[in-house]
Amino acid sequence: MAVNAKKLAVYALVVFALYVIITDPPRAAAWVQIVFQGISDAAKAVGDFFTWLANGAK
Repeated sequence: MAVNAKKLAVYALVVFALYVIITDPPRAAAWVQIVFQGISDAAKAVGDFFTWLANGAK
């Protein structure tokens, strides 16, 4: 049952993404930029954390 729900959720997400891309490309590009900025910020935070640990957690 959970597998079917997961497949349905992925299918719905793909259909929604395609709909947004086709109907409003600038908005879709803005969303992609926001997502990649979030990933970049998260990676930087992880790097800062490990740098802090390597420096003796001071």
